[in-house]
Amino acid sequence: MINRTSKEHVLKTLKQNQNSWKILDIGCNFSAVEYAQTVADIQDFSKFYKEKNKEFVLIKNKNLPFADNQFDFVFASHVIEHVEDISYFISELKRISKKGYIELPSILEDNLVLSKNSSEDHKWIFQFDDVEKVLLIEKKKEFIEPFITHGVLFESWRKNFRSSLVLELYWEDEINYEFKNFTTQVKKSYFYSIIKKYLSYIIRKNKIISLLVLIIFSLIVFILNKFNSF
Repeated sequence: MINRTSKEHVLKTLKQNQNSWKILDIGCNFSAVEYAQTVADIQDFSKFYKEKNKEFVLIKNKNLPFADNQFDFVFASHVIEHVEDISYFISELKRISKKGYIELPSILEDNLVLSKNSSEDHKWIFQFDDVEKVLLIEKKKEFIEPFITHGVLFESWRKNFRSSLVLELYWEDEINYEFKNFTTQVKKSYFYSIIKKYLSYIIRKNKIISLLVLIIFSLIVFILNKFNSF
């Protein structure tokens, strides 16, 4: 079973059960969920988490270094989009725990963010089918030329548009998923064309700006003509 949830609700549940549940954060980086006693990543953050009194485990291959049903809850935030063999990774999540939380970027966020992490390291895009309760998975595609930074994403956009930018999913016993081409092929939108249309809108809306743009344009033409006359 897999359903939509909210990170806020999941964190409240983990807080209530942190003393009785064994909780794992997989793909922790430097921002593991505070209620996880065990954290894991493919990069070595052992020194960082030693100071936070968490057990750090280094992942070296596809096989997660944990026993069957070792955990009561596994927290996987922005991890699956990086994984080559999703089917195997999902089977490993189900092997080591009976329930957990999966957070993924929506197609919109994955297309907006200007970073190597999003544009090159992400291998998949996702959609959740609320009727069939299935996570749909498709090979990464770009429909918009990325134009916002991680700073803008975390400082403003995620705070106000989280439901549009992030998939928040709770699973128990089973993670229903399907590889499916769910997107529609469209002409890619480029940053230059977006800005050009935006400026055109601003100019039409504001006569003063229109006048200033006209003056600046005229000055540029005048300077270019003067330069070419020498």
